[in-house]
Amino acid sequence: MPSLRDLAELVRAPAALSVPGDVVAGAAAADALDRRVPGLAGASVLLYWAGMAANDWADRELDARERPERPIPSGRVSPGLALGVSAGLTAAGIGLAGLAGGRRALAVAVPLAGAVWAYDLRAKNTPAGPAVMAACRGLDVLLGASGGRVVRAVPAALTVAAHTYTVTELSRREVSGATRTLPAATLAGTAAVAAAAVARRRTADPARPARHPDWRTLVPAALAGWYGLQYGTAQARVAADPQASRVRAAVGAGITGLPALQGALVARAGAALLGVAVAAAAPLGRRLARLVSPT
Repeated sequence: MPSLRDLAELVRAPAALSVPGDVVAGAAAADALDRRVPGLAGASVLLYWAGMAANDWADRELDARERPERPIPSGRVSPGLALGVSAGLTAAGIGLAGLAGGRRALAVAVPLAGAVWAYDLRAKNTPAGPAVMAACRGLDVLLGASGGRVVRAVPAALTVAAHTYTVTELSRREVSGATRTLPAATLAGTAAVAAAAVARRRTADPARPARHPDWRTLVPAALAGWYGLQYGTAQARVAADPQASRVRAAVGAGITGLPALQGALVARAGAALLGVAVAAAAPLGRRLARLVSPT
């Protein structure tokens, strides 16, 4: 019988701290920060954990050669149990999304679940893998926006998707190491993502009074800069020495640093304090990553 620690390692539990911010960023952008958000965030976490368990099930033979310490090849979790955990978490995630957000949330949660499984079972080891994973995180942002004006959350979804693309590209070299070209390209992408997180929305809501410059207007730039510094520094280290251990560290930085980017997006939408609260998950995620690897 696997322990709770074994199951936490299977689903990479600490990495889920990077997930609720997707939903909050989407809700903030779509003017839908209401009582539905906690339930949608919970659904997002369940679907994320489902994907992690399915990932290990699909990679069990590869992990037996390259990462034998993982829960399935080490014998701590059976393949059947891992698959069952993934299926159960998927059903629970979709169900919770429906309870929290109704049909509009289900219209996003079902394709999101399908994209997660498609990535794990088919796309991951193909050239389309990073794009499919990026689509998963973009849909996660739109899940948060499902109760409001979804079109207004599209820029935030694209920003999170672009970040995810860079992390996924790096993650494909966690075992073999990378060339210097890859981290240079992902670092340029990270700079563009950070800049996009600060860009103001062009279409103002006529129902809202104009905001005068104050400390809240500085929060998006501060959080985007924090994100860029943390993740960018890790990628620069890979560019200097592209060995596998540094690639894994950069992937971990991309995962645990995502809340800072999400916080910048939330603050850009006008919820500065909430953005800071979302970003606070970043240092907590780094601490927990020392106990259970997020990669």
